[in-house]
Amino acid sequence: MESFKLLIIILLSSVLVDNYVLSRFLGICPFLGVSKKIDQAVGMGVAVTVVMLLATAATWPIQKFVLDTLGLGYLQNIAFILIIATLVQILELVLKKFSPSLYKGLGVYLPLITTNCAVLGVTINNIIDGYSFIESMVSSLGCGLGFLLAMVLFSGIRSRIDDTKVPAPFRGLAVTLIAASFISLAFMGFSGIVESIFA
Repeated sequence: MESFKLLIIILLSSVLVDNYVLSRFLGICPFLGVSKKIDQAVGMGVAVTVVMLLATAATWPIQKFVLDTLGLGYLQNIAFILIIATLVQILELVLKKFSPSLYKGLGVYLPLITTNCAVLGVTINNIIDGYSFIESMVSSLGCGLGFLLAMVLFSGIRSRIDDTKVPAPFRGLAVTLIAASFISLAFMGFSGIVESIFA
């Protein structure tokens, strides 16, 4: 029961409290670049979630059973980036074959998942936090769902901004960054909530 409770806390904390985009400011490039349309935002959010889960499933055992065992922990970043790049290439081929419209919609941002610091950050932080394999997978799922939630929310806000008359000095990137900061402030309100629910 305690382990299940811990997994729920990890999941909810990853989605709401430690949201990689809104709290840790990782993965900002696709957050700002692909959030103009809801379908593209959902597609990118799902793609990043899948890559996070696959990357964690691949990197955790490599860290524990190869890098740590052989004393090669200093190669962590290089190994993880290579694994993530390989997974993104596979995902790109799958999307190109089975969902050409989503592949075209994501455009240049799909291969950029390789350099999305949120994906690398999740895999490294799972190791740093000392999570077991199951805890790491739950954390990655939560981080991916948090990324998806942030993308969808911001996509809705950007569509409202496009329909609004914005004063000239705030048009374009300025109003986008202001809106992103307000969402980030709103998510700060979740601090302490998860722990208090399960206290």
